[in-house]
Amino acid sequence: MRKFLSTTAMGGAAALALVALAAGPASAGTAHSTFDVIFPGQKPQTSYYVDNTATLSGRLTGNSVMSWNIIDDQVVDNSKRFTSFKITTRIEERLTKTSEDHVYTSKTCDWTKIVNDNYSWFQIEPGNTCVAPSAVYDGELWWSTDATIVYDIEGDGKGAFTKELQGSPLVHG
Repeated sequence: MRKFLSTTAMGGAAALALVALAAGPASAGTAHSTFDVIFPGQKPQTSYYVDNTATLSGRLTGNSVMSWNIIDDQVVDNSKRFTSFKITTRIEERLTKTSEDHVYTSKTCDWTKIVNDNYSWFQIEPGNTCVAPSAVYDGELWWSTDATIVYDIEGDGKGAFTKELQGSPLVHG
């Protein structure tokens, strides 16, 4: 009985090792973007930080995670800062390293409530993470995760602003 268990355990370990090798290594690339928003009136200037990440682990996933904080730490601002704040996260593909991007999948996340309800945010949670639907990975193509934020500041009368964020490094091979 003991010999059977040892042989079975070794066979199981070998099978797991083969599965791990066949799955290939997971890889990820992240790009960081920062921008400041100056609000009208007494509302404090705020810095926003966004990480766009492309992760390959069988399928290609793309997400954008945002954090933010007010510039003057002595000020707490619980007023409404935005009438709208949305991010669109995209998984993009291209035929060559230098050719034009084509959107493969995308998702728009409405973060108006979370940015208005929280003057600072540094946690990584579903509420501040926008995930595009994953892509079937083709190693012949070049892939990245990009994002665009469109926001409208409450009371400034200037309409919506668009911020194109830094895309993740290209994933290929």
